[in-house]
Amino acid sequence: MRFDWVVDNAGLIGELTLAHLWLTLLPTLLGLAISIPLGYVAYRNSKLYTWVVGTTSLFYTIPSLALFILLPKVLGTKILDPMNIIVALTIYTIALLVRVIADGLASVSSDVVMAADGMGLSKAQAFFKVELPIAVPAILSGLRVVVVSNISIVTMAAVIGITQLGTLFTLGFTRRLFVPIIVGLLVCVVLALVLDRCLVLLGRVVTPWSQKGAL
Repeated sequence: MRFDWVVDNAGLIGELTLAHLWLTLLPTLLGLAISIPLGYVAYRNSKLYTWVVGTTSLFYTIPSLALFILLPKVLGTKILDPMNIIVALTIYTIALLVRVIADGLASVSSDVVMAADGMGLSKAQAFFKVELPIAVPAILSGLRVVVVSNISIVTMAAVIGITQLGTLFTLGFTRRLFVPIIVGLLVCVVLALVLDRCLVLLGRVVTPWSQKGAL
């Protein structure tokens, strides 16, 4: 690998990494915020489970490039607006997380739920203080998959001109340079590993009762 190219373009690589990180984390958080109530509805109402989980899961079958191109017409944004990528990845995040959250909540022992009710907790209090915390390990496991998936999907946005680490792939292809492609791949892998590790550590902090390695 030509390290002189890496040194000369360190600033560009850093900017693209930050852009990639932002385009990955923001839709992940938005998708999580939307998925929690949807997962709760599916968990509470067995009749709605198939409809809610089935419908949201179908979102993931939409090709990312097609979605990136169609969203500007739906949202009224420009093709190069990062908002298109944020909305698209939020949709994909919902597609992956709703089932995980619903099943994670369903895994909470009915005895625990009854105990919370016996203590006089309202449904909202029982959800936030008992059910959701117990389901956190399962939710974080799904979130780890989502983060890695989103890091990969974001690179596709380079095809329509959105700058992030995928830009290094198009740069290497158009200029017939091997180094930018390798750098882009390595940084994406490192980014995925770092974020995955952060989620593991977060899980240990918020669920100290869990055994090590449960995530």
